[in-house]
Amino acid sequence: MTVFPRPHREDVLISAAGLLGGVLLWALGLHTQGGRGLPGLWVLGPLVAISLVELVRRSAPRTALLVATLALVADQFTLGSVATVAMFTDIVYAAVLYGSPSAARRIPWGTAVVTVTFTVAALSWLRSPEALLFGVVVAAITIAPATTGVLVRNHRDAAEAARLRAEQTTLLAEMDRTQAVTAERARMARELHDMVANHLSAIAIHSTAALSLDDARTTKDALAVIRENSVAGLAEMRRLIGLLRDAGDDREPAAAPTLRALDSLMEQARTNGASSGLVFALEDRRGDGAALPASVEMAAYRIVQESLTNALKHAPRGTVTVALELSRRALRVEVASPYGDRPGPRAPGSGAGLVGMRERVALLDGAFEAGPVTADDAGGTKIWRVRALLPVDEESGTS
Repeated sequence: MTVFPRPHREDVLISAAGLLGGVLLWALGLHTQGGRGLPGLWVLGPLVAISLVELVRRSAPRTALLVATLALVADQFTLGSVATVAMFTDIVYAAVLYGSPSAARRIPWGTAVVTVTFTVAALSWLRSPEALLFGVVVAAITIAPATTGVLVRNHRDAAEAARLRAEQTTLLAEMDRTQAVTAERARMARELHDMVANHLSAIAIHSTAALSLDDARTTKDALAVIRENSVAGLAEMRRLIGLLRDAGDDREPAAAPTLRALDSLMEQARTNGASSGLVFALEDRRGDGAALPASVEMAAYRIVQESLTNALKHAPRGTVTVALELSRRALRVEVASPYGDRPGPRAPGSGAGLVGMRERVALLDGAFEAGPVTADDAGGTKIWRVRALLPVDEESGTS
């Protein structure tokens, strides 16, 4: 048993108005067939039937169209009612508007076929040009509402498609905004870690040494290094805060670190690592006049900086070597430090440094590797090696 949903309010109003209008026309004696057809109450049968199917014009448009067609045919055998014809046109319109897509395509063609067939039959039967008027009437109650339904449905579908596109555009914009915020937060985290971690690591190491060793000279030297690194770290923090505050202004951005500052970075590492027995050496094989993109220089500088910081935190006594080599296609950055157990104070590590280096290289579509390897010397000692390959434009470097 088919259970139809509750009728829509507008459908109830259309049904009631059509039924009351048809009864009023019947009471006034206004009919479409003149004196022909079944007299009396017979005209109310098709009227009641088609007014009832108006209630399901949205929920069951195909069933409503079938019953309405039968009611219209039955109405032709009575005195006829204009209300029945008017409600039939509304049901044809509703069948196209609320029916399935296939029904919306077939009904207009079906009404055209019915109109042409009826017109040809009328011409054959009456053999008079007046038969064309019957074709016009049939087209008015079939083709016209079907075409109107197609136009309204296309407009509704276009509006729905535009709404969906707007929602998708909004969703994509929100996704882009979220990704941009996430990328900016990751960039800020890398910058903050790279700028401050080096100084804080030196402060942690030397403050631990000052507390653990009962020697006035060692304590004084440690405090001097601590002060130097705290002042430098504070300056770096102020620079980062200035960058964040000035992000929306039209001012020139602060200069990003470049490889020209490697000498100062190495000198600072030598100062911080002297108490740990670390020696730092720079092998710059890039050649003279090597010009690199700013993004490559900054990434290389930060990789060296973080590698030196990790060496200060974890490496035992020995030599930390920084090597730079430039080819036509890439800049190779390699930092090798002693690997093994380290006596004395150590600064804790978070593991974010390796993640930041890997992210910097990935942003440039380069290659990155870090981990313990066996050195090429005769003793086969273990070293911790960081190696990054940063692509550059062919015209950026020199061979």
